[in-house]
Amino acid sequence: MSHSPIARGDALALTRAMVRVDSRNPTLVPGAPGEARVALLLRDVLQEWGFRTELHEAAPGRMNVIARIGTPGERVLMFNGHLDVVGVEGMTHEPFTPSERDGALFGRGSADMKGGVAAMCAAAARAGERLVSGEVLVAAVIDEEWESLGTRHLISSGVRADAAIVTEPTRLAIMPAHRGFAWVSVIVHGRAAHGSRWDIGVDAVRHAGLLLAELDRMEAEVLPTRAHPLLGRPSLHASLIEGGTGMSTYPETCTLKLERRTIPGEGPDDVLAEVREACARVKARSPSFSADVSLMVAMAPSDVALDAPVVQALQGALERAGRTRVIEGMSAWTDCALLNEAGIPAVCFGPGDISLAHAAEEFVPVAEIELATRVLEDVALRWCAGDVAPWRS
Repeated sequence: MSHSPIARGDALALTRAMVRVDSRNPTLVPGAPGEARVALLLRDVLQEWGFRTELHEAAPGRMNVIARIGTPGERVLMFNGHLDVVGVEGMTHEPFTPSERDGALFGRGSADMKGGVAAMCAAAARAGERLVSGEVLVAAVIDEEWESLGTRHLISSGVRADAAIVTEPTRLAIMPAHRGFAWVSVIVHGRAAHGSRWDIGVDAVRHAGLLLAELDRMEAEVLPTRAHPLLGRPSLHASLIEGGTGMSTYPETCTLKLERRTIPGEGPDDVLAEVREACARVKARSPSFSADVSLMVAMAPSDVALDAPVVQALQGALERAGRTRVIEGMSAWTDCALLNEAGIPAVCFGPGDISLAHAAEEFVPVAEIELATRVLEDVALRWCAGDVAPWRS
């Protein structure tokens, strides 16, 4: 696709160019265009910047951009980021007309995460001019906002690296860990009857309320006893509830849908066991209680050791850039979990604030884009030169 020339390594200009392209995820927004146009734009820019590029169709009409610079060999550092954005309903500014004021660039995807993608691409391009060994691999992927089809395809196609930096918005903090989640469905069974027949009716909605009270006790008393050094405690909330057919009918079923945010060391089997144990405690007090518990979907948490080379490399680069190094946990789920499961130690580091992701007003500080680019360039050069030992798990 045609575009105005972008100077090699100009992260801000690349951010503007990508924000102009509507890349709303079509699964989240029916009829949305998806990532194809922005993928083609990025592919073309990276080719002009000297990268070896490929387009991989990770879903029909939706393409990952895979770009490499440097010398293929033992040392490979991956920069990973997603190209899809969420919907624009309720936004207080033009979503796809990038504008700058008060030192920030506004637009849908500016923080989540086209600013980060631009920074990682510009950093790799700048580093590539001086690389004498090693390779930087840029992976700009689809669908992170829904099922992460892009990074799943990336891994299944055999793409590997010694480590990865996912440039999600972290306010330039290093985030080696993030929570996972499990979505659980609970169908509470009752017995339908006329509203006057208390003697035979079993109220599934009221029984669901008893379970919610038991889960509330667990959320208040049990989950706070568990903690991760960076992430703190896990959490549970009731997302959706549906039941009943009429005012004068005992409801035969009531469906609860729960979200349990997990910390490293917890998995979906643990979550299912917790909910089933809560059901058992309710049944012990109310023998007519009956429920089926099932897992809808689960995404694992992510955790990389603080002394891992990729963490140490980021810390050193931040110090050399004169920035106070901050290590925190990421509250949201990211593709780091998938990369770590594939044996690629992955951490989050990028410009912008995750609290602005999906918000009515979305922006990224311009200074953070440039500083992120400088830090990532430093990491790439030192990694590929062997100043930081690669770590394969």
